[in-house]
Amino acid sequence: QVQLVESGGGLVQAGDSLRLSCAASGATFSIYTIAWFCQAPGKEQEFVAAINWSGGSTYYADSVKGRFTISRDNAKNTVNLQMNSLKPEDTAVYYCAAQGRGAGRYNYWGQGTQVTVSS
Repeated sequence: QVQLVESGGGLVQAGDSLRLSCAASGATFSIYTIAWFCQAPGKEQEFVAAINWSGGSTYYADSVKGRFTISRDNAKNTVNLQMNSLKPEDTAVYYCAAQGRGAGRYNYWGQGTQVTVSS
């Protein structure tokens, strides 16, 4: 089992920055990829960014390319999402998710952290 705890959300103004963190614990050796998803009120969950746990390859949604950066600190079992140039449409609950090796899906989820961007 893997446990994920997000932190770093908050209320900011458009153009500001926020850094989200996802701390993983438990069977972290079994993690293949960690990703961030977001869900705004009344909308479906969307993929934001992902990082390969061992190799460090990164993937981004088109809407955040050039503004968000995902990184990992394996020593601390943490994945960070640096969000710059935030827009009101980035307002959502952001979830950290982990895909176990061979799982084929994101099978571990955090509780989410709220990000609100005011105009």
